[in-house]
Amino acid sequence: MSSSLLRRVTVGLAAMTGLLGTSLIGIQAANAVTAPILVVDVDSGKVIYSQAPTDPWYPASITKLMTTYVALDLVRQGKVSLDSMITISAAAASEPPSKMGFKPGTQLTLDNALKIIMVKSANDIAYAIGENLGGSIEGFADLMNETAQRIGMRDSRWTNPNGLPDPRQWTSARDMAVLARALIRDFPDSHDLFSISAIQFGRAVMANHNGLLGRYPGADGMKTGFICSGGFNVVATASRNGRRVITVVMGQPSPRERDVKAADLFDYAFTQSAGWTSPTLDALPASALGAPPDMRPFVCGGKKPPAIDDGPGAVSAPGSAAQLIGGSAANSPALAMAAFSSPALRARTLPPRAPLQPIAVWIGRNPAEGQQILEAQENAQKTAAANTRAAKLEAAKAKREAALQAAKQAREARLEQAKAASAAKAAAKPASKVAAKPAHGLPRSASAYTSSVETPGMPEAKPGKGLSKPAAHKAPAKPEGKKAEVKKAPAKKATAEE
Repeated sequence: MSSSLLRRVTVGLAAMTGLLGTSLIGIQAANAVTAPILVVDVDSGKVIYSQAPTDPWYPASITKLMTTYVALDLVRQGKVSLDSMITISAAAASEPPSKMGFKPGTQLTLDNALKIIMVKSANDIAYAIGENLGGSIEGFADLMNETAQRIGMRDSRWTNPNGLPDPRQWTSARDMAVLARALIRDFPDSHDLFSISAIQFGRAVMANHNGLLGRYPGADGMKTGFICSGGFNVVATASRNGRRVITVVMGQPSPRERDVKAADLFDYAFTQSAGWTSPTLDALPASALGAPPDMRPFVCGGKKPPAIDDGPGAVSAPGSAAQLIGGSAANSPALAMAAFSSPALRARTLPPRAPLQPIAVWIGRNPAEGQQILEAQENAQKTAAANTRAAKLEAAKAKREAALQAAKQAREARLEQAKAASAAKAAAKPASKVAAKPAHGLPRSASAYTSSVETPGMPEAKPGKGLSKPAAHKAPAKPEGKKAEVKKAPAKKATAEE
């Protein structure tokens, strides 16, 4: 087999591997869903590479790009200003993370609110923007849908300003590329809003969730998003040699894979020139799908969802798809997909992030007012904490005193019971002694030699008569088995009793 034929076979196999690798996200878990991917030249609007570009998809927090466009458009129309105050309602404060956690009634400028939702992706702040600028969430959703139609987004349906799960809200890779171009074209003065590496609120520094900023050379925006049903999404922009490219990657199983794939697509795009044969965004055909696929079984798998957006993201390991596949791949989108989808490159990561350059944000109208509010809130928190500690100590003291009083009462009760028992015992003792006395009293006079046999009392002496002779004692019966003991009387001594 000739070398040229071998090379063509190898390229064909690689292309097929790439298409299968990027199209089949998980046959069992996701029913062979094709993840949307789109690469577009900003100036011309020409498509450099596309995969399922018009398929409906759950946007997650890339929704906040739409929220930002509506807000900036209202500023351009003079209906609000960047200094307009946004008030946090109880409903906004109750939105789930990611969030700033401001208390209801807290106010901040629209400018700071937009910076926060672009970097921190705070759902409570985006919700508050919608309520304040649209009069209600439903009113702001109407503005989002009207604006989307006006700028050429034809696949999107919006119901909330923060992208939290709603089965009625979806978009497409094509529509997000249209939105990104509109933001760049219509609001050039707000370009820096999408490339802030971090914000600082008080002493807290919060890094941007976009894992390409500070890692991929030339990356300058825009927004990431994640929910289980939509996977990890990103709308990213990068510039090189005066040329700017938009890359949209959706439905990825992890932020690392999303970031690496976007970086590889940028590498590929900067080697291409969008020629006259390349289709425009408007020329992309409509999707045959009637609703977005649910990626939850594949991305979250019934387990606890991954942390909202990124964390540290991809780090280390040089190299790119364009460099690794060689010059022969420059004109082959399929081969480019094969390269960055191969098992050898799936473990590749991006370089470490450059040092953060935080932008200060605050509540209130200005930093001084914000500092006063923070100090007041801090003092209130300290007072509340002190009151809580004092209440706990007082409750513990009362509990101890109650326990001591109960113990004292228990001891007194035991003493009373002991006294009562002693008195009852003392009262019962004489009665038992009386009951133990014999029925007959002792004779009035008795000899010290009186036998154990009871004898009648001595007769009283009568006048003129001598004492009567006492009756003779009957000797007791001898016990059986023993000889009777014989006592001898004294020989010559007589007593008065003889």
